[in-house]
Amino acid sequence: MIIDTHCHVYDCEMENAEEIIKQASDNDMHLILNGTDFKSNMQVLELADKYDNVHAALGYYYTLADEITDDDISLLDRQLENDNVIAVGEIGLDYYYTKDNKDRQIELFERMLDLAEKHDLPVIVHSRKAMQDTFDVLKRHDVIGSLHCYQGSAEMARQFIELGFYMGVGGPVTIPNNKKTRKMVKTIDINHMIVETDSPYLPPQEKRGEINTPQNIKYVIRKIAEYLEMDEDDIIEITSQNAKKLFKLDI
Repeated sequence: MIIDTHCHVYDCEMENAEEIIKQASDNDMHLILNGTDFKSNMQVLELADKYDNVHAALGYYYTLADEITDDDISLLDRQLENDNVIAVGEIGLDYYYTKDNKDRQIELFERMLDLAEKHDLPVIVHSRKAMQDTFDVLKRHDVIGSLHCYQGSAEMARQFIELGFYMGVGGPVTIPNNKKTRKMVKTIDINHMIVETDSPYLPPQEKRGEINTPQNIKYVIRKIAEYLEMDEDDIIEITSQNAKKLFKLDI
């Protein structure tokens, strides 16, 4: 069994979503679908209800920081009561394009973490050009989770691990000049890693320029195995057990 711990395989993100989900099922793959807004959260819930290999993570992305309302938060609060929901995500901070609404991003992130605490759910965190703020906010909350497509340093990874977080490793690990991720993978213990694709985004080097799918997780696993000089089956087994433990998956 392989668990893709972060992907966006639903209609508002990619075509043939259900066909891709069925293909994953045929290959003994479980998918954690991450919602980011009102529409995608609904689609994730519908697919998790329909397919046994789909698990729901719901959240509001940083792009909604300037428009979120109390009613929106209340809606998500109710949705998180669904038995198919295993995490709050994708949530987090992103200062790549702008820091102008930094305070509002942090406020939304805090509210997402409050909901995770209320429902006793792990979180799936996006952090881009905002690693220190992400750490500082998480440190104020009693949550565990994963750092989606972690791109920080090995040193910072250790700090997140101390908080109870796992490092999500995806397509960027396959890029030849990505020395930071390679160092992180070689430095931290495999017992603190999970694998993901972020489909339809971030394809591995072997599929650059193509729409990413969960099937491409094999390239991520292959690269981790190469860096750690381990068998690919062992990488699959360990990262799957890590994901089961973190997300309380009985599969």
